[in-house]
Amino acid sequence: MSIDTWLLYVLAVLVLTITPGPAVLMCVTNSINSSARMTLYPALGNITSLIGIMSCSAIGIGAVLASSAVVFTVIKYLGVLYLLYLGISSLRSKASDFELPADTDISGARNNRLRLYVKGMLVGASNPKALLFFTAFFPQFINPAAAKLPQFLVLGLTFVFFEFSVLMLYAIFAERMGPWLRSRGKARMFNQLSGGIFVAAAMLLATVKRANAD
Repeated sequence: MSIDTWLLYVLAVLVLTITPGPAVLMCVTNSINSSARMTLYPALGNITSLIGIMSCSAIGIGAVLASSAVVFTVIKYLGVLYLLYLGISSLRSKASDFELPADTDISGARNNRLRLYVKGMLVGASNPKALLFFTAFFPQFINPAAAKLPQFLVLGLTFVFFEFSVLMLYAIFAERMGPWLRSRGKARMFNQLSGGIFVAAAMLLATVKRANAD
């Protein structure tokens, strides 16, 4: 892989990761409700799903998804339903203020971290931007005449670095803005905005087609 190809890939990844989407929204919400430190767990869950999607692309499962209408459609609409669930839940929320969580015991904190990690995995697995990128765009940066594993490792680690860094930067910014966002009435406004983004992401995912679809 040439340095020019890698720099072009970095630019594409940077644009993709800094554009607010479901993962960013999830981390911002968690940071406002809790702290940037707790956002580490959903961010790691999101990264886990992305690594899984990248691995599938590397071993050719992405090609199977692209060629199998049934498998592709089932996976796609499971993601659509989950994003719709998140969106509708936010839109229906009656909360007018953000509430900081009460202190919990060690067991409760551990369960909460696990819940956040799993939520991050689910959001990452149903992120339409990631699915589009790794099934259609990502393979175009692979040089078929060179060893593929080193290329996948370089491209994968590059994406993970930028994705994780951007998510945590958004979380830190949201935490700094916390006092303003927690003022009365801001929670309802934020829930309406976040709900709309999740629903829009679900609609976008529903329009994704197989690479060889007519």
